[in-house]
Amino acid sequence: MHYLLVALAITSSLFLTGCAVKRQPAQILLRSSPWHFSQGSALSTLSAEKPAGTFKAPSDSSSFTIKMKVTFKSDIISRTLLDIPGVLNVKTFQHDVKDRKRQNYPVFSRPDGSVPVLEAALRLHSPTEPKGPQDMPIGIPLAMLEKFEGEHEIILHFSGVRWALYVDNELLDNDFPLGYPKWGKQSSWKIDPEIVSKAEIFFPGIEPQQIVLKKPRVSNEIQYWTPQGHNTWVGDVATFYHQGRYHLFYLFDRRGHASKFGKGAHYFEHISTTDFKTWTEHEAATPIEEQWETFGTGTPFIFNNKLSLSYGLHTTRIYPKEQTSLPLQWDFYDKHGVTGSFRYDTIPRYPAGSTYSVSEDGISHFKKTKILFHPCENPSVYTDPEGRLRMLANYGAKGTWESKSINGGWKSVNPNFPPGGDCTFFFRWGNYDYVIGGFTGFWSKPASADEDQFVDGVKAGLDFYNGMNVPAVTEIKDGRFLLAGWIPMAGWGGALTIHEMIQFPDGRIGTKWMEEIIPATEKERLLAKEIYETSAFATGAPSFLLTFDVEPGTDLTGKIGPLLLGADGENHACEVQIRPKAGKAQYGKGQLQNFANVEKSLREGGSPSGARNYAIENLTNTDKPFLVRMIVKYDAKFGGSLIDTEIAGQRTMIAFRPELKVEKILLRSEGTGIENIRIAALKY
Repeated sequence: MHYLLVALAITSSLFLTGCAVKRQPAQILLRSSPWHFSQGSALSTLSAEKPAGTFKAPSDSSSFTIKMKVTFKSDIISRTLLDIPGVLNVKTFQHDVKDRKRQNYPVFSRPDGSVPVLEAALRLHSPTEPKGPQDMPIGIPLAMLEKFEGEHEIILHFSGVRWALYVDNELLDNDFPLGYPKWGKQSSWKIDPEIVSKAEIFFPGIEPQQIVLKKPRVSNEIQYWTPQGHNTWVGDVATFYHQGRYHLFYLFDRRGHASKFGKGAHYFEHISTTDFKTWTEHEAATPIEEQWETFGTGTPFIFNNKLSLSYGLHTTRIYPKEQTSLPLQWDFYDKHGVTGSFRYDTIPRYPAGSTYSVSEDGISHFKKTKILFHPCENPSVYTDPEGRLRMLANYGAKGTWESKSINGGWKSVNPNFPPGGDCTFFFRWGNYDYVIGGFTGFWSKPASADEDQFVDGVKAGLDFYNGMNVPAVTEIKDGRFLLAGWIPMAGWGGALTIHEMIQFPDGRIGTKWMEEIIPATEKERLLAKEIYETSAFATGAPSFLLTFDVEPGTDLTGKIGPLLLGADGENHACEVQIRPKAGKAQYGKGQLQNFANVEKSLREGGSPSGARNYAIENLTNTDKPFLVRMIVKYDAKFGGSLIDTEIAGQRTMIAFRPELKVEKILLRSEGTGIENIRIAALKY
């Protein structure tokens, strides 16, 4: 018995001190691989000996490919590599090292700090654009190349649907066109022979073929993950658990919603896992295949025993509503009281509204049905616990709808709830029903209560918004629930974040870290056993896991305020403030001499979805000793630090701080104790 008590005491001590657990990183098996372009027969060829020429574009010029052999030199940067007047300009130039808008070029810089860029701007003519012809640039920071100096093959490919840049067989940037280039009766073109030794143009374009790798490429860590690329981000997330597999669909974003001339050009990419340690990247679930396509959020669901994915056609971002199928769909509903079912490839209008795709194997390989089943543009389809096929309508409609079939026949069963807006999701957990809505909405009720009994949890300060945008909720095995969303970094889009949810007996929801995907760390070190006065510590690395115990005092105003500092002191500093007795926590603008000013919760008018300065309230279990865990993740791609804090294992909050690269932590408290401060650098 004595040995058992000693063992229990040691275990308790290890928990309270936040002793590091050895973790293996989660891994994503990527679909990324090189691409191959066949040789083909060039319509026109330029060389160092013949740096200029003319050609006549064929009658079918809807696609083209240009191949170039280029030798980059560090002393030759600002040059025009290739020019087709009025059509295409390919150039290199020095980019502003502080400008991350759209392309996020400063993610890769030369050793001297400069950001040389390769950019190809294609002029497109589209009747939908009131500004007239517009240039669509795609490009890369040259420092991302493994070897900057030396010869490279650059391929530019316009398919009508995609405008893409390949360097040395790797797809490095693309956009989705609106319109087409205008070729003259006789087009002239030229190259800079000092940099370009050969250029060829092909009509029609050469479709690239993806090379299958024997061993897939791997990316470490799913938590705070972004897709490969300098300007690629995770957008709205839709999740589902089916036959032991957790599916995560996300709107793939480049340029922070600025692709397709600001229309977004979003589509659903797809990753999944059976154990949360090894993830598989699948082919896109809803690839863009037409110029009018740009997609909005939906939900995965099961219908006729098939894994399906609903999503919205956001065509009204491109064409006026009158030119789309929406008037036809609403007319049908007004006449019949239920929605119709329309094959959008048979309608002489641009498709808009709700559609869905179906998996051919129950895991991936999704195929578009091309069926319009509702005029709302963000459909949240689900089967409720009673077995009814339902949908929460968002963006262009509102309320709860019901149907016997996904293919139309939808009738409104609760016209005013939810109130529409952004991306609502329904879930039942035990004896309670919940609806969470995009950025600010949250409602709950007992499962046995009528559908008009949902209570606004935000007004009561009982929401669980924690910095994630458009969070999706899914139940996995063993009755666990996960919350997944994105943290804004690029204006729209950012890093993927997944937390686990907890439920209290009264139905209230909290959040905590999901242990399986906590990033791997190096060896932990003790910074201090106890803090008696304000103390500063060097972090040793910009990305780390910090843990400490809090001993709350008796004063309602007592607080702690870890201050995260970069090389420039207060500039860009972030304070994580916790007031245990008051039950509040916040991210605030860091100050060296004082605690940060008080921030507002969502109920008070604050903005957790902004993931900058905000507060959360009604903390639980902070009136007795509790553990705080904090991950600070710096990434050059982020251009700053993501800060993820877990309080007492029952609430989490996440912030992003542009331009903050933490070098030092200042720990201070007022009427509250801080003990067992430990730190461990992240491995990746």
